[in-house]
Amino acid sequence: MNLGPLEIGLIILAVLLLFGYKKLPDASRSLGRSMRIFKGEMKGMKDDDVRGKEEATTVRGQLAPPAAASPTAGAPDYEAEALAAEARAAEARAAEARARADAARSGVTPADGTR
Repeated sequence: MNLGPLEIGLIILAVLLLFGYKKLPDASRSLGRSMRIFKGEMKGMKDDDVRGKEEATTVRGQLAPPAAASPTAGAPDYEAEALAAEARAAEARAAEARARADAARSGVTPADGTR
């Protein structure tokens, strides 16, 4: 699908008519912030995946028991601990995203200096 100069001009004109020239900078700034937050969350998810795989192979500096081995009575449940850690990390990421969104709405820069 090739867009020629006429089609691009019509799209720009329609956007200007719909939003007005005064609101376009705010809309683009908001879109940029949203993309930055989304990009940061995706990076965080990738980092959590890497950490989760590392935790699955080593727990507290010791090798985790193989999956085929039967758990013994009184042994720690590594899988439950990993799931709980993942849940806590997800809650922390969600709280951080809410704080950043609140800060963006109020126009206040977060304490860590990120935007």
